[in-house]
Amino acid sequence: MGDLDDGAPADYIPELAKVDPNLFAIAAAATDGERVGAGDVDHAFTIQSISKLLMYGLALETHGRDVVSRTVGVSPTGDSFNAIMLDDAGNRAPNPMVNAGAIAVTDLVVGDDLDARVQVVRSMYERYLGRLPEIDRAVWTSEQLTGNRNRAIAYLMLSRGVIGDRVEETLDLYFAQCSVLVTAGDLAMIGATLANQGVHPLTGEQVVAPEVVRDMLTVALTCGMYDYAGEWAFNVGIPAKSGVGGGILGVIPGAGGVAVFSPRLDELGNSVRGIKVFEALSEDFSMHIFDADRPWRSG
Repeated sequence: MGDLDDGAPADYIPELAKVDPNLFAIAAAATDGERVGAGDVDHAFTIQSISKLLMYGLALETHGRDVVSRTVGVSPTGDSFNAIMLDDAGNRAPNPMVNAGAIAVTDLVVGDDLDARVQVVRSMYERYLGRLPEIDRAVWTSEQLTGNRNRAIAYLMLSRGVIGDRVEETLDLYFAQCSVLVTAGDLAMIGATLANQGVHPLTGEQVVAPEVVRDMLTVALTCGMYDYAGEWAFNVGIPAKSGVGGGILGVIPGAGGVAVFSPRLDELGNSVRGIKVFEALSEDFSMHIFDADRPWRSG
């Protein structure tokens, strides 16, 4: 993939524009704990929108499906991930993988103040990662200073009663969750945990309930790749979530997780090289969940 130089790092968040565009890593983790990787697998980058998938799981576990569904739906939008819009019929955010839905989900994080809520989120990450994660303070600050479009989305939801009135605190928490540092190996292990019905392959901990994993992966398959979600489901066919930090996390139920990191993004905000890698892997190794020849099929 070294000759695939299309795309560029995200520049609407100034700190992300400083990332070396040539960084590249592939990592995989199996449900039995086996791990492999190649390239810049130890390079830490901010998780960005991949956090939306984990936060959705946290909200479902904390409040239950009925409460969360009153705040955010599960339908693909056909609009950009940062569109200033709501599902008018349901008076809610359209799905948890776009910014409106992610902010609505973040608003559901419990805690008396920002510090307490940040610790709730970091503790959630700790269960997946096996360590308490660091937050890239420079990226967090950069997002706070440039996040006016997200503020517009949040205040629209406040005006419609979708979220509560501690808007700036919730936005700060949203920016923090996106600024958590991970590696490609970390993402692969998160994927393996979800592939293992929520049980961490190394610690044996039930990180998230199986019924919550089902909902997480369903939304990831239909909405996880921004406006490319339909093409992704057709060509790759596994639940996945991308982030503008350059990461893509893919989950192969029953088998494990695969992650790719490359900061060069296409016009939709997905890693150019990441998409090419997953398309090749899906074709070469029958990863599509509807492929009858996939080696980990049930039965």
